[in-house]
Amino acid sequence: MTQADQNGKIVRLKPEPRIIPRDQHNISRSVISDNALKVLYRLKNAEYKAYLVGGGVRDILLGREPKDFDVVTNAKPEQIRELFRNCRLIGRRFRLAHVRFGDDVIEVSTFRAPHHVSDSKGEGHIEDGRIIRDNVYGDIDDDVWRRDFTINALFYNIEDFSIIDYVDGVKDLEAGQLRLIGDPAQRYIEDPVRMLRAVRFASKLGLRIHPGTEEPISEYAPLLKNIPPARLFEEISKLFMAGTALQTFESLRHFDLFKYLFPQTDYLLDTNEDNYPHTFIMHALKNTDQRLNEGSSVTPGFLLAAMLWEPMRVVADEHIAHGLPEMEAVQLAADTVISRQILTTAMPRRFTQMARDIWSLQVRLKRTGKRSFRVLMHPKFRAAYDFLLLRAQAGESVANLVDYWTQEQLNEPLAGKNKIKSGYYKPRPRRRPRSRKRNNKPDS
Repeated sequence: MTQADQNGKIVRLKPEPRIIPRDQHNISRSVISDNALKVLYRLKNAEYKAYLVGGGVRDILLGREPKDFDVVTNAKPEQIRELFRNCRLIGRRFRLAHVRFGDDVIEVSTFRAPHHVSDSKGEGHIEDGRIIRDNVYGDIDDDVWRRDFTINALFYNIEDFSIIDYVDGVKDLEAGQLRLIGDPAQRYIEDPVRMLRAVRFASKLGLRIHPGTEEPISEYAPLLKNIPPARLFEEISKLFMAGTALQTFESLRHFDLFKYLFPQTDYLLDTNEDNYPHTFIMHALKNTDQRLNEGSSVTPGFLLAAMLWEPMRVVADEHIAHGLPEMEAVQLAADTVISRQILTTAMPRRFTQMARDIWSLQVRLKRTGKRSFRVLMHPKFRAAYDFLLLRAQAGESVANLVDYWTQEQLNEPLAGKNKIKSGYYKPRPRRRPRSRKRNNKPDS
């Protein structure tokens, strides 16, 4: 049973959940993946408790198609691995089991006990309020209070197909609001990433953030500086790759969270007198949303190139002013800007390299003429061309380049990977290697 205090905080009185029977909700096994059902039933048949939990339950209740399904159980990770040969245990801070069915992964976690509880192995460890290690196990009555938002703390019971709701999550879904469980300040101190998750869920699901959940964000936002760069990159991917990147960006700026993800870009957005950086980013994010909603692929490398375009140009202009050629200036600026960025968000090299390629190709796209075909055949040409289109949409004077490279693509139909039909580009004939003269002198 729960009650909200005057600040809207969810306070635990006693563990008496609301049980919503099958005939009073819209979750059916027909909308749950076969692989998730296999995991649930195998755990149940092995006499373990098993529940669908989190986003899968939430999305079905909202009438959305779930992207993944998470399972929670009282079985320990090692016991889960014994049941599933296709299981892999991952994580140190938070031990999980991944049950893999081809490309489909069902994440299975074990009920967690309260944060302050520790065991003889020191698996429940908190420093300065932050959760450092979190592998002390409990039951569903403990686990629910460990979850972040009420809408993510709904359990679907495979035993009788009911929904178990301890925290009025269903009411919050019906009211269209996002609310943290427990004291928001304490929850943000435990894990500052919850502030980013609040923005992401609100933008993705079209919810408003409850005033009690929203109010402490500005005070505790600086705690994001202590989050490992690799984890922040994971959050960036989730924030901007969900089809609501533009709205997410505006919310991050509103709550002053964006600067902890892209500090160089945020600084220029605040100090640049013209509106170009903001306009360019908005066009890039709108394009990202459109592609994702159409089912097209989007790579974080392109997003990175867009987010850091203006910081890179500022540094490159400084190098050019000191006499460096444009290409060299861009390459040197790319090194500087990306080196600074990865101190905040550690991005895989394949994405940072893609950003470098896109930026370098912006210089090469200015050079029209006989070498056009070589630019067209660059593996990242299409991404660089799309980037050029964004620059034009944002107001840069590059329309003539857009027209030229659009026409070049029409003029160069490719037959095979590298073969062209047009005649103006003729590869140089291969030279035969010179044959070495044999030394016919006898050995002395």
